[in-house]
Amino acid sequence: MIALSFDYGTKIIGVAVGETLFSTTKALNHLQCIKNYPDWNVVNKLISYWEPNILIVGFPIYKNKKKQNITKKTKKFANILKHKYQRTVILHNEYLTTIEAKNFLFNKGGFKALKKGKIDSISAALILESWYFSLEKT
Repeated sequence: MIALSFDYGTKIIGVAVGETLFSTTKALNHLQCIKNYPDWNVVNKLISYWEPNILIVGFPIYKNKKKQNITKKTKKFANILKHKYQRTVILHNEYLTTIEAKNFLFNKGGFKALKKGKIDSISAALILESWYFSLEKT
């Protein structure tokens, strides 16, 4: 099964793709947002190219389950994906993925590697990997 993962943000959305058989992930180019949403033509191309069976959206909540300001916007983005593309959309906890992504990039290339779009797409890949891990637990 092919999955696309999104790390939603109001300015940039990180994107990753993966497949469930071998639990692989690959960070893709990030999406720029205008007024909280991506260019849907670009998302259409991603959906057409990868033909995902499922869409995973990082759900921003704190470890204590407290919702953040962006939580409502993330749910709205996930609902648009679900209705627009008629795919299963799963909200998956993204707790600490941005910090992990920054650490990964820093260890790989120092401060020069810490580019915002790259961080978000690596975060999307980490969200997808975390979702895979949650499947293995069940």
